[in-house]
Amino acid sequence: MNRPRIITFDCYGTLIDWNAGISQALIAEGERQGFHTDRETILNVYHDAEMRVQSGHYRTYREILELLEKEISTQLGWEVSASPGYLADSLPSWQPFVDSNRSLERLGAMGFELGILSNIDDELLAGTRRHFTVDFDLLVTAQQLRSYKPATRHFEYALEMYEEDQAAILHIAQSYFHDIHPAVCMGINTVWVNRLSETVTDDCPLPTVEVADLNRAVDWVEQRFGSDTG
Repeated sequence: MNRPRIITFDCYGTLIDWNAGISQALIAEGERQGFHTDRETILNVYHDAEMRVQSGHYRTYREILELLEKEISTQLGWEVSASPGYLADSLPSWQPFVDSNRSLERLGAMGFELGILSNIDDELLAGTRRHFTVDFDLLVTAQQLRSYKPATRHFEYALEMYEEDQAAILHIAQSYFHDIHPAVCMGINTVWVNRLSETVTDDCPLPTVEVADLNRAVDWVEQRFGSDTG
């Protein structure tokens, strides 16, 4: 396995604790209306609805979030907000995981380029980037490509930027469904940051390595490739 030129990341779920951000925004909206809904219920409804909404024709992520507000309200018996957009408005405040910035800094110090491949809008990603302590060499959004992972366009674009060299890219992500599976199928090496201790069936393609958090992901990269001495 050759040393990659760039290490790319999914953003929300891998670098940013989106489950915390989503649940806090939705719980606050429910409580504003007098409903008290637990985090697990909120997240189950959200992720189920998001998969359905994203699978249709392309919409911006802000539009998707507004549709999700309506669908979640309907499913939970809430009133539909008269001022849609509270989920998207909350997104720039969603915080990184505690291991994100230190891990990015370590990889940058090893000489790797860094990138983000995200199911997001440019404007929303710009709000998130202020939480990071590093600069990124490649930023690829769903809005730029009019496509959402697990469709492969994000990975195709990254390969185009790196001369169609699969070995030039190492992709690190939390979502097996959205990131690891399509990247592996395209011949890209992957690190699955399995923060949620998920399992996959035996017939699913395996990542290059599976770890529990970003600290361990960077430890593996350091052991495998070391620092750039070139």
